[in-house]
Amino acid sequence: MTISRREFLNQNAMGIGSVALAWLLQTERAHAIPKNIPKPNQKFDLRPKQPDFEPSAKAMISLFQHGGPSHMDLTDPKPELTKFDGTDYKEDVAYSFANAASKKLLGTRWKFRKHGECGTELSELLPETGRIADDICLIRSMHTGANGHEVSIRYFHGGIPGVLGRPHLASWLLYGLGADTQDLPAYMVLTDPGGQPVDNINNWSSGFMPPLFQGTVLRPKEPRVLNLDAPAHLKGEPQAQNLKLLQTLNRRHAKRFPHEDDLEARIASYELAARMQTAAREALDISQETQATQNLYGLDQKETREYGTRCLIARRLVERGVRFVQLFLAGQPWDNHSNLGTTLPSICRRTDKPSAALVTDLKQRGMLDETIVHWGGEIGRLPVTQNQGSPEKHGRDHNGQGFSIWMAGGGFKPGMTYGTTDEFGHRAVENIVTPNDYQATLLHLFGLDVNELIFPYNGQVQNITDGRKSRVVEEILT
Repeated sequence: MTISRREFLNQNAMGIGSVALAWLLQTERAHAIPKNIPKPNQKFDLRPKQPDFEPSAKAMISLFQHGGPSHMDLTDPKPELTKFDGTDYKEDVAYSFANAASKKLLGTRWKFRKHGECGTELSELLPETGRIADDICLIRSMHTGANGHEVSIRYFHGGIPGVLGRPHLASWLLYGLGADTQDLPAYMVLTDPGGQPVDNINNWSSGFMPPLFQGTVLRPKEPRVLNLDAPAHLKGEPQAQNLKLLQTLNRRHAKRFPHEDDLEARIASYELAARMQTAAREALDISQETQATQNLYGLDQKETREYGTRCLIARRLVERGVRFVQLFLAGQPWDNHSNLGTTLPSICRRTDKPSAALVTDLKQRGMLDETIVHWGGEIGRLPVTQNQGSPEKHGRDHNGQGFSIWMAGGGFKPGMTYGTTDEFGHRAVENIVTPNDYQATLLHLFGLDVNELIFPYNGQVQNITDGRKSRVVEEILT
């Protein structure tokens, strides 16, 4: 049985075809001109491109923790804060929620202890992260200078605080390096079944760059890509014949309308969709993993099964040439304004084991040396109480003046801590790292110079930091 070109396109307008289209839109004719990128009037594609210098990393997995994990309760022990618990804080504080503001210091309710040969101190809420202490580089001096969620998220992802319409860090990576696989999208996003993260699709936007460079979102539940299997009556030889016919018709149509970017991209999207029928099915099939590996990620436990599954899929994707994978949580579960004693342990139980398992698994497979793992949110929390009535309901307000993230693999020094906040954990005071420093350092590990990776837009030369001061944090690199 054969079908017409129009019928074929209609039947495949959703699912795998749309995933491929989101990835390939405008692949053929993007007019961006950094070093090693084709000039105008030349065909543009995502074949691998030479970096500026020898890279340490080839892929990255970002475990983004929306909401602002409380560093003084998790990664940055502050005995002075606990010592003066309940007393008035003498420094100025910028509150996001003044109606519940307080200057009463709030010491942590959880114990810290040293882990690994490096002796990094971590909270009892992160026992599994403690097991990989010798593999991570913990930065305790992050600083955005802003307390808001969206303003700091956009700073981390797009290079300028609060500004919409900027390309994501991953978009810059794809723009500068191309893709290592032509069978899967090179920038993939794994969202939460519970809903979108704060700032929604802006989290993976390509901004002023062509849509080619934006993140391709997998469905948060099975099937993660629709229509991977052809209908029963089209499987096998009939499908092969229809695809061949479709390709012929498409190419004939394209010749009639040369230099039509969207048309060429749509044709390419269906060609990628055909390749993805095999590649995506195999990459997303975690049943191929051993029981021991599945248990490592916590797939045998209700609390960790969902996040663990996505962490495992992320590893399988980078293993198959995907350059950048980012995991998000619904809403902002680390935004613990109230009930800190129950909400913080809850999100830790959900994410701690899978996050640590990802690092362990990559290391066991010899992939960690060339794969960066990032864990962290956009801000931290204040050292003072956010008064919600009774003490058990107290929480912490936003704090972008000093907080923690950790990195592993891909050229980061393992088993070290870097930077400090003040004695109460309020402000970064030593070896301060901004999101622009973070971006410059990551690009450096991929063999790219943050100042050389430029994109002409609206008559101006753009880079990810928009000319803002940044530095490669050499001290944390191997």
